[in-house]
Amino acid sequence: MARSATLRSGCPINLSLEVIGDHWSLLVIRDIMFGGRRHFRELLTESEEGIASNILSDRLKRLTEAGLVTRAADPQHRQKQIYSLTEQSIQLVPVLAHLGSWGRRFLPVSAELSIRAQVLEEGGPALWEAFMEELRAIHLGAKQPAGPSVLERLDEAYRAEVERQTPGG
Repeated sequence: MARSATLRSGCPINLSLEVIGDHWSLLVIRDIMFGGRRHFRELLTESEEGIASNILSDRLKRLTEAGLVTRAADPQHRQKQIYSLTEQSIQLVPVLAHLGSWGRRFLPVSAELSIRAQVLEEGGPALWEAFMEELRAIHLGAKQPAGPSVLERLDEAYRAEVERQTPGG
């Protein structure tokens, strides 16, 4: 971690929050992880929360320095960079699943934006592990796991919920 001199204590919860505890860092990871948004422009324009470009730039820099995200030239677009999750950020899947579950239980969530959290909660640790294996294949070049795609399952649940919420749908 690049900013170790500014850490407040050696408490593991504190140290975790020092890296991912600001409002935007987990949302950027969420958008890369669940939304497949791997370019700056996608992260900027497709986030439901409307992150400002200077904040996005800062968070991507921080996440890269902390080892949660890597940045590389996109082989398909010479002028673009592609962001990938590292093993550290992939290991956040259970944390994000628990956060989503907690939010569904105690906060006024929307049906379409909470359906992925519901699927992850219902699937439990086995689904989380399958999702992490899939993310390793996408972001780290690991072998593609056998079986149905968790990302496709999450996206299908989202699309079905949007359809259900659409008048006449």
